[in-house]
Amino acid sequence: MLMSFEGIDGCGKSTQIELLKEHLIRSGKKVEVFREPGGSAISEQIRTILLNTDDDIHPVAELLLFSAARAQLIAEKVEPALTEGYIVILDRFYDSTTAYQGFGRDSIELDYIASINAIASLGKIPDLTFYLKISWEESKKRTAHMQEDRMEKAGQEFFEKVIEGYNYLAKTEERFVEIDASQSINSIHETILMKIAAL
Repeated sequence: MLMSFEGIDGCGKSTQIELLKEHLIRSGKKVEVFREPGGSAISEQIRTILLNTDDDIHPVAELLLFSAARAQLIAEKVEPALTEGYIVILDRFYDSTTAYQGFGRDSIELDYIASINAIASLGKIPDLTFYLKISWEESKKRTAHMQEDRMEKAGQEFFEKVIEGYNYLAKTEERFVEIDASQSINSIHETILMKIAAL
């Protein structure tokens, strides 16, 4: 099984991924968790480039770098884990590219992004995608104590467009599970477990 978690920074992805991982392991499952961009040596190097606040990266170059990191992660880590019977959980996947580089950056047409996503993911499609939805204002409150990387410095207008992108995906992709991330941690966790059990 392949699952992904999406949402803007501060939505609680990392917390929910860790809770789900612990639950699945207690249930006797084999679990691997990878973050995007990253998860492999080459992908982590690309992540460093992408998040460097000193660099001004063209939106198309940014999109292709994210996609390159993804292709390496899938080939090197995700495909072998799935073959070995692991449940794989991704902290972001190609839906982030649609939301951030498609809607947020308006880099290229969405149809082109969909094609690049299909190539970079090596055809892998999540069984479930959990979209933890919060407002930009709530995101700022939750991340106020954190140092901003290059993506996080993009500003409110950018992130409002990203949220618009995620909302669009939630309406058009059946695998999307939209969850109000302003709820308690336990409530969100229980919703996730119920959705997984229903598969």
